[in-house]
Amino acid sequence: MNWSPGKRTAMGIAVSVAGMVMILRSMGRTWWCDCGQPIPWAWDIWSSHASQHLIDPYFFSHVLHGVLFFAVLAWIPRITTPTKWIAATVIEAGWEILENSPIIIHRYREATISLDYYGDSIANSTFDVAACLLGYAIASKVRPRTAVIFFVAIELVMLVTIRDSLMLNIIMLVSPVDAIKQWQSAGV
Repeated sequence: MNWSPGKRTAMGIAVSVAGMVMILRSMGRTWWCDCGQPIPWAWDIWSSHASQHLIDPYFFSHVLHGVLFFAVLAWIPRITTPTKWIAATVIEAGWEILENSPIIIHRYREATISLDYYGDSIANSTFDVAACLLGYAIASKVRPRTAVIFFVAIELVMLVTIRDSLMLNIIMLVSPVDAIKQWQSAGV
């Protein structure tokens, strides 16, 4: 079959996401929020709906994953653009699998403000991958300086609105800071 680069890229992305979905399902992840409500979003990070619907405030941190992946993959000269798109998808799908593993779920509950975190629904994980690809697309269309401004703006909006962000999430997973956790908890 002689597929165009665009079709090969779309197929690579689809296979990556399908593989992630199969693995998440085999791990016991639910398809959708246990509440059963067909509401596509959940904005309250302190409720059991966070990470269960299509979109939540952490959707935006996954957009930033895409911006970061674009920046890193841009430095690898011998990889084609379609392969970079697939690589970004595979990395994000891999993170979604790891994020929903018992060790990371336990770490979130132990070290971050996500005390009631039990993992993402499959629908949420799938949209997190879509968010990553959105961020990748945005970064691929703008100047690097604009991508940095975009990144910082989203981080700041998240800090102001939910007292969390991609950078704080990384810090709290890798080396928790009690002062950060106290500040985040004061937002309840």
